[in-house]
Amino acid sequence: MAKASRRGTAVRDREGDEMEFDAPRTRRPRAGSGGRWWVGVGRAVLWAFIIVVVFNGIWFPLRGGFALPTASEEPEQTEEPAYPETAAAAFGLRFADAYLDTADTEARLSALAAFVPEGEAAGLEVPADSLTGDNLTVVAVDVHDDHNASIIVRADVNGEPMRLDVPVYADGDALVVAGAPAFLAPPSRASLPEDASFETDPQAAEQLTEVLPGFFEAYAGEPAHLERYVEPGVTIAPLPENSLEFVELSDMAVPSQSPNGDDDVRQVAATVTWSVPAPDGAEAGRVTQNYLVTVVDSGSEWHVRDIQGAPRSFGG
Repeated sequence: MAKASRRGTAVRDREGDEMEFDAPRTRRPRAGSGGRWWVGVGRAVLWAFIIVVVFNGIWFPLRGGFALPTASEEPEQTEEPAYPETAAAAFGLRFADAYLDTADTEARLSALAAFVPEGEAAGLEVPADSLTGDNLTVVAVDVHDDHNASIIVRADVNGEPMRLDVPVYADGDALVVAGAPAFLAPPSRASLPEDASFETDPQAAEQLTEVLPGFFEAYAGEPAHLERYVEPGVTIAPLPENSLEFVELSDMAVPSQSPNGDDDVRQVAATVTWSVPAPDGAEAGRVTQNYLVTVVDSGSEWHVRDIQGAPRSFGG
């Protein structure tokens, strides 16, 4: 029989002698051997991430440099008119002034020669004292292209309002009158439409008759009292001292509501008569003017928020 041995198992051979063999040892797994496998995987993932980051950091800027901008990426270019309107307007106005001054024919032709091509001034000659021009002003510049425009000058020609079109050619900063000017009729007079009717507020008007006269009096003559009538937090600059003196609030229209529908705010059309100081011994004159006064109801009384000239006072 086999007997147990501390080191192994004893068996007999064919001759009956006992032989002893070491029993195979079971190897225990090393601590952490499974964790090392995951560490290896983690390192591989980390290196892959680093390679991707480095690759993108190098490739993306290069790719952006190689890519051609699309039409939508191109910056919008704002085209500015090439014609020098401001300089040409001043140039054309000076020419018109010389053209309409016919008191001295020789001096006129000499002055015009500075504005027109060489040898063309003689073609602009007119009889002495045949033209006069007053109140000249440029009202428009009609640009035809980068080099050509008509400078439209309004003037009183021989006492009558007229329009004078002066063709001016521009080559960079260089300017020249390109032809004889043309007289045209002045702009026609517009007709004002009738004011749109609106519902008035008699109660608010009655309350404001006790507020607005005091405001206008302080606005012209007693600026120290102006704050009393102005909405808190709002500043209204008074008229220059001793420039006008309040006489009366001759007319006032208070709408039932403001344009934005706020019942606490109204835009009042006010007609005011002022007395204009006169030199010693002379009688003071009077002038009537129209205002648009914005007032606000604080709950117990009205205050002025803003004052400006009325946009329309005719044609009502």
